[in-house]
Amino acid sequence: MSAVETQDQQVTGPFLGVTRSAGGHVWKDRLEPSRIHMAMNISQQHQVPEVLGRILASRLSPDEDVAVFLDPSIKNLMPDPHSLQDMEKAAGRIAAAMENGEALVIYGDYDVDGGTSSALWKRFLSAHNTGCRIYIPDRMSEGYGPNAAAMQQLVADGAQLIITVDCGSTSHEALQAVADTDCDVIIIDHHQLGEDFPPCYALVNPNRPDDLSGQGDLCAAGVVFLTLAAVVREMRSRGFYNERRKAPDLLQLLDLVALATICDVVPLTGLNRAYVHKGLQVMRHRRNAGLRALADVAGLQEAPNAYHLGFILGPRINAGGRIGNAALGAQLLSCDDDLEARNIAEQLDRYNSERKAMEGVMLEEAVAAADQMIEKDPELPLVITGSPDWHKGLVGLLASRLCERFKRPALAIAWEGGGEGTGSARSVQGVDIGAAIRAAVEKGLLVKGGGHAMAGGLTVLESQYEALGAFLRERLAEAREQASCGSDLLIDGALTPRAASEELLKQLEMAGPWGSGNPPPRFVFPAHHVNFAKIVGNGHVRCTLQAGDGSRIDAVAFRSADTEIGALLLNNNGTPLHIAGSLKLNSWGGRTKVEMIIDDVADPRLNRG
Repeated sequence: MSAVETQDQQVTGPFLGVTRSAGGHVWKDRLEPSRIHMAMNISQQHQVPEVLGRILASRLSPDEDVAVFLDPSIKNLMPDPHSLQDMEKAAGRIAAAMENGEALVIYGDYDVDGGTSSALWKRFLSAHNTGCRIYIPDRMSEGYGPNAAAMQQLVADGAQLIITVDCGSTSHEALQAVADTDCDVIIIDHHQLGEDFPPCYALVNPNRPDDLSGQGDLCAAGVVFLTLAAVVREMRSRGFYNERRKAPDLLQLLDLVALATICDVVPLTGLNRAYVHKGLQVMRHRRNAGLRALADVAGLQEAPNAYHLGFILGPRINAGGRIGNAALGAQLLSCDDDLEARNIAEQLDRYNSERKAMEGVMLEEAVAAADQMIEKDPELPLVITGSPDWHKGLVGLLASRLCERFKRPALAIAWEGGGEGTGSARSVQGVDIGAAIRAAVEKGLLVKGGGHAMAGGLTVLESQYEALGAFLRERLAEAREQASCGSDLLIDGALTPRAASEELLKQLEMAGPWGSGNPPPRFVFPAHHVNFAKIVGNGHVRCTLQAGDGSRIDAVAFRSADTEIGALLLNNNGTPLHIAGSLKLNSWGGRTKVEMIIDDVADPRLNRG
């Protein structure tokens, strides 16, 4: 079998005839029939392998340039920063503060996006010999975003300009508390917001209703990077730079922007893809002391890729905000001292280990509760679980796991004393959970809440819990039904282990980096035998797949031990199975080999076209 193979019947019908997979999917060829000739043309004109031509043809928009996609540069994809509403105004105010030596405060969120955004400002301002204070609210006692008490204290401490990053767009009460002071507030954010803006000097947010920049998919750090470029432009127009005083090289900060872009799970298209593509190149030079220390503590011994950012580095930075010191992430990423960076990285690594243990207990309870709900109502549009024993810093992870497991939006709530709960929601493609949460706020069902299409946070009174659940389920029902009807698993081709080589992966990486909006290629290993299947770690199933020609590949299905996918792999009696998933290079002990990450499994006997 060639490296990538499709069949005529797959063009119009299910891939390999699979209409009933263990994951509940219909398998479909990702490459639409109308794009087959496009794939051939890409392969011939750009002299790339046929497999890469197919992958590019299935992902490119009609007006997207292949050459730009293969080499996504900041120069070609970055818009004029002034195309964002209030950007010119914000840049002018920040430049004035830098020139006048004003007391600057960066008020950030406690997640990776907030930490990297804060560190970007710290590093940028330090390059101009301008100091700033970073303030990260405590997740447990203060919650998300600016709060009135903290803002008032910052002003009392002498702040003359406060820049909020990854937060602030819906913080009306907190910003009103300092509206009549001599301190200006600039919001740099990406979260959705309504028509009513909080009082501030400038609001830079590509998702504000009157912003026509088309950059709504950026994370906060991506918006901050545009703001830094606007400030450099402003400083240059003021004659600040000369032969002795050069403008900073903003491209060297892209390692932080890449980290935030991956961890905030924004679409890897356009500028976001360029951020990650170029940011990974910067990260390989290991210039950032904090990232270097974190990679070493995590045992990362190879050049980082998008997977490492999302699943190795990101969780450790987030661990500080979830169960430890929320300010540690920003401190680490803005740190230049190797010893200090090592100490912070080790502390975050310990927090991450604690987080995993706590999450396991919480997940077991949440899954049991969700199973009962879905058993009563299989079409339930939203899973809501909660407990007074849960750590509120972990409900976001819990919601993610529930959403992933039950393939529907999920909301997890940690109930506290006083009849109030902190909740976090995650959603599936096509179901806007952020809009639903904002609608619940407008209905008076929440103390506060917000978010974006795929995730949100909220504070709810126990007395409103039932009403909130009824409201959200009714609002999300139609969208969730439509999303579940389109439960196709898209396939890029068929492989054998012999064809799944390191050389193939190097070719595929030309279309990366992979992530949300630019999914990694998914291949099927048809009619392969499963050998040595066993449960490892926290419910993962590891096995070896063997083709008819005797070639083999190691594979793992994460968190699948108690799912139908895991059951097929573990209880297989020698029946060949169709296995679908993506490929990755695994480096261990000086050796590198290709492995498969299993997404789905199908029994050919139940899928005969």
